[in-house]
Amino acid sequence: MATARTSEDTRKSPARKAKPEMDAIQLLKADHRQVEEWFEEFEKAKADRKREILAHKICTALTVHTQIEEEIFYPAFLEATGDEDMNDEAYVEHQGAKDLIAQIEAGKPGDDKWDAKVTVLSEMIKHHVHEEEMRDGMFAKAKKSSMDLDEIGQQMAARKKELMKNAGKL
Repeated sequence: MATARTSEDTRKSPARKAKPEMDAIQLLKADHRQVEEWFEEFEKAKADRKREILAHKICTALTVHTQIEEEIFYPAFLEATGDEDMNDEAYVEHQGAKDLIAQIEAGKPGDDKWDAKVTVLSEMIKHHVHEEEMRDGMFAKAKKSSMDLDEIGQQMAARKKELMKNAGKL
């Protein structure tokens, strides 16, 4: 006796070609939203231990995020667009964030200016995210370029997974 195929059977069919989970821009924006959420939680947290854990999550996520952008996304962006000014500005903003991340990771709640450093990092990241995501920002230019955002997204996702494994899961 033959059984009828349901729409669920069709959806699970392995014959369909799998599309990448996220293209490069979707992956980067997902990272941005996650870090924004953690910054908001940090602002509301009262307990030092919770603030320390959140700061560590933020720093780890941003360290990995900046590394995959610098290793994969930015070189592809520069090659496809030739926009050296936008590319250089992004690298300089990353360096400022890396400097603060190192200071935050070296300290803990209660240390001199530790909270201020996390707050300034949050403000720097908000600015950087705005510049990447605005209408004529880096992501818009990348979408209009010859960049293969699906392929770059796959490379970035694989590299992110490797870096997170080395850094310890969030």
